Amino acid sequence: MLKFNHFNFNVLNLERSITFYQEALGLTIVREKNAADGSFKLVFMGDGSSDFSLELTWLRDRSEPYNLGDLEYHLAFVTDEYDALYEKHKAMGAVCFENPAMGIYFIHDPDGYWIEIVPVK
Repeated sequence: MLKFNHFNFNVLNLERSITFYQEALGLTIVREKNAADGSFKLVFMGDGSSDFSLELTWLRDRSEPYNLGDLEYHLAFVTDEYDALYEKHKAMGAVCFENPAMGIYFIHDPDGYWIEIVPVK
């Protein structure tokens, strides 16, 4: 049997990304891994209710923004606090796309990754 474990986003500024995910989505750090030589750091963030985590990967020698292509992929969260989160994300300037017909919207993180916010149906 298989089950989802984690999804990875590579980030340029780890602390900025951690702060964003804590503030925007309420995620917390669940574990970390540091390379012995300091060349990378992995931070896994979770929602506190599932085993799934978001892995943020920081590479010491990376200085250029990542090429995210056409952003035809995204991470999605479901919430029972949709309206309050929408207002919070608007105030943060994080909302990058809205689809009222589908009842969803997207935010973007500091590196440009898109995150879909879906209301509980």
